[in-house]
Amino acid sequence: MDNQRLFLFVALSFVVLLLWQSWMEDYGPAPQAETPAAETGQLPATGTTPTDMVDMADLPSAPAEMAAVERALPDTDLLKKAQFINVETDLFHIKIDTTGGDLRQADLLAYPATTAPDSPPFRLLNDSLPNLFVIQSGLRASVGTEPTHHVIYTPEQSSYRMADGVDELQVSMVWRSPEGVEVVKRYIFHRGSYAVDLQHEVRNNSAAEWQGRQYRQLQRTQVAETGQSTFIYTYMGGVIYSPEEKYEKIKFDDMADENLDRTITDGWAAMLQHYFLGALIPAHGEADRYYTNTLSNARYVIGMISPNRVVAPGSSALYETRIFIGPKLQDEMKQVAPGLELTVDYGLLTVLAQPLFWLLKTIHGLLGNWGWAIVCVTILIKLAFYKLSETSYKSMANMRKLAPRMKTLKERYGDDRQKLNQAMMEMYKKEKINPLGGCLPIVVQIPVFISLYWVLLESVELRQAPFILWITDMSSPDPYYILPLLMGATMLIQQRLNPAPMDPIQAKVMMMLPIVFTVFFAFFPSGLVLYWVVNNTLSIAQQWVITRRIERGGK
Repeated sequence: MDNQRLFLFVALSFVVLLLWQSWMEDYGPAPQAETPAAETGQLPATGTTPTDMVDMADLPSAPAEMAAVERALPDTDLLKKAQFINVETDLFHIKIDTTGGDLRQADLLAYPATTAPDSPPFRLLNDSLPNLFVIQSGLRASVGTEPTHHVIYTPEQSSYRMADGVDELQVSMVWRSPEGVEVVKRYIFHRGSYAVDLQHEVRNNSAAEWQGRQYRQLQRTQVAETGQSTFIYTYMGGVIYSPEEKYEKIKFDDMADENLDRTITDGWAAMLQHYFLGALIPAHGEADRYYTNTLSNARYVIGMISPNRVVAPGSSALYETRIFIGPKLQDEMKQVAPGLELTVDYGLLTVLAQPLFWLLKTIHGLLGNWGWAIVCVTILIKLAFYKLSETSYKSMANMRKLAPRMKTLKERYGDDRQKLNQAMMEMYKKEKINPLGGCLPIVVQIPVFISLYWVLLESVELRQAPFILWITDMSSPDPYYILPLLMGATMLIQQRLNPAPMDPIQAKVMMMLPIVFTVFFAFFPSGLVLYWVVNNTLSIAQQWVITRRIERGGK
């Protein structure tokens, strides 16, 4: 096996990986215009609850008025709407619907939707198709009327704004049952934090004890983020975390095939997309039942329900949950819940990717530019593998030096592969050349390169981060294709420095690779292409020096 074959294998494997990831993204389940159950005009059978509500088999069913499904709505507006409560903080513009007190819209003020100067903020939560994503919560009661996400709350006021110098903003709304039970639903926003506290305070003013549980759920469709490259696959779907099993992906296909039903203590559940997430974190020490469900119009639900609690007449109880709505900022997520930073998914190579991200972030702290930070990290990686690369390039240079003699052997033995291989091995032995000498150093470096690939792909810090001149967004493709063309040119130069393949067909395939990769990289984020350009340029410089030295007879 020579170096050309190894390079071809690695390159084609990388292309196949990208094609597979793109196929998984393109052909996954997509929202369809189905007929909601409410349009049939039929109610669920006795003892059942609406399909978008948590099923509690161990508790009596909801009253008749709560068992009715949602009324027929347009395909773009699947959720009931009453009155919006507008909330402005330093990080959010939030809309809470008094129907259930749902979080219906969340604009992230620090993250514009595009790089345009007048771009609106990125909308993570949205209450209409096709990219529906909402957070719902409520209480299920053993008997009597229950405040699910279908009831209408009465707000204390219709708009809130976090005042300057204030670190906390509380948004409250009230629901009262005919039996005298009062529920205050409260959101608490904190300055400088994407974590929001959710509370359900039950005040039992009735003559009988009240029993119930709190449920919280994330509901969304499977729609790619606007502007996402079809050549780049990043995970979109559900995730749960438990101290025992750690980080587990619950794909949309998994939700469609089988409903999740598991009890977890000190865990959390989330819905992920590229760069952003919504997560639910129960109170510490609480054993919650985690569930999933699928609804009409290709909507998926993941949530949790708390243990049953009893509230005596004249007393109260407080249910608490923490919600994270925002970008995948690892430092902040570590403070919110154990393991939440794992939503920045580096896969099996996390052990290598985490130090690389730390190094990239540290250098950015010094330079203030993510593009130059990528350049510096690439240089440091090349320095770390300098000796290994030197061994590889020496082997290539020696093989290149023997190319005329190998051509002579091929002409002498023709199609007799056995004699040709025997003669080549004798020549390698005589010249003290290991034909595999250039392979192993490259193989050792591949995990590091793949780890850096995932770091650059998953880091929200690179989203809309400018570099220089025409590169205004490191997470988007080069608008003028300059970086991909430079990358293709560097690949072509590298091939000229390598020993030419003896097989004419293999030589033609190798000549096509720079063109193929240039086309692929034209759709890649600029940060990834920048890394490859710098890495290839440094490799060319090192290989050229070593090749010249060996061809001149130097050591």
